[in-house]
Amino acid sequence: MTDAVRVLIAADKFKGSLTAAEVARHVAAGLRRGADAAGRRLGTRELPVADGGDGTVDAALAAGFERREVRVTGPAGDPVTAAFALRGATAVVEMAEASGLRRLPGGVPAPLTATTYGTGELLRAALDAGARTVILGIGGSAGTDGGAGMLSALGARLLDASGAPVGPGGAALAGLATADLAGLDPRLRTTALVLASDVRNPLTGPQGAAAVYGPQKGAGAGDVAVLDAALAHYAAVLDGGALAGAPGAGAAGGLGYGALAGLGAEFRLGIEVMLDVLGFAGALKDADLVITGEGSLDAQTLHGKAPAGVAAAARERGVPVVAVCGRLALESAALQGAGIGRAYALTDLEPDPQRCMAHAGPLLERLAERIARDCLP
Repeated sequence: MTDAVRVLIAADKFKGSLTAAEVARHVAAGLRRGADAAGRRLGTRELPVADGGDGTVDAALAAGFERREVRVTGPAGDPVTAAFALRGATAVVEMAEASGLRRLPGGVPAPLTATTYGTGELLRAALDAGARTVILGIGGSAGTDGGAGMLSALGARLLDASGAPVGPGGAALAGLATADLAGLDPRLRTTALVLASDVRNPLTGPQGAAAVYGPQKGAGAGDVAVLDAALAHYAAVLDGGALAGAPGAGAAGGLGYGALAGLGAEFRLGIEVMLDVLGFAGALKDADLVITGEGSLDAQTLHGKAPAGVAAAARERGVPVVAVCGRLALESAALQGAGIGRAYALTDLEPDPQRCMAHAGPLLERLAERIARDCLP
């Protein structure tokens, strides 16, 4: 009897329709139907992945981490319940859980005043739980405060000229006079903090946190100018601007800078960190085929997103890769260059984007049946 074909399903979420775990389940179901119809034996392993943004904690939980919940301060100052993932002495913390756009009450933007204080509280909760290695996934932030709120929650004193704490949000940083980091939680000195992101932007300037990402958080042109100037002043006070141009400093409204300059974090590409944490290399050893994907395969995919990271790791081992997606906006040459042999899009089956999102699961199973016919050796 022919040996079973071993397929590793390592896809990210389809934002707005399916979590990474749901994507894996639907792909596996469709593959099984396709393999059965062809009389092929099949073995699948589901390994949901994430690149440091939304869904990072969910991916860690699917890999066997324990869910921990804590009440923290949301971006608008109201309490929210946020989760992090813990396994042994390693914690996966997702900034968006505490300080993300989805935490804004009623979805009302607060580009000048939104705070990352809750992210600092979430990090402290991870330390309280015994974590000594913390993966901080960042993306989808509600504000542009340079991580000032996070630092304050961890014991930093950011004061104005009168000696009072500066207010919440990025705009208030224009009044920062002194930054005293002596009171930071001492456990941070013996904790490995990894900043996991696919964003390499600097803190300020035309490619900085305010200019590039501020409009996504509701900032108008005037707000962007205010925030950029305030962040430049903040960096000058915090470390003389030494790390303002470091890769990742502009991630998550400048929270990346706060983690690098204030907490001594190490920046790493989010998908590479998460593949290590999730045990991707071990899972890949037994695979004959890898299926990856995300909601939209486009130019951004090629710059550190999950499918590109998965494909690069698989190519090193000589394992073929195909991708699934909701929408495909890459030519075949770009896919091949990234190590993806073929890509299958939901819009191939249903051209209407709204229907694709509403019926993503069943459509994905149909795509997976096609993959079984086309790609199983």
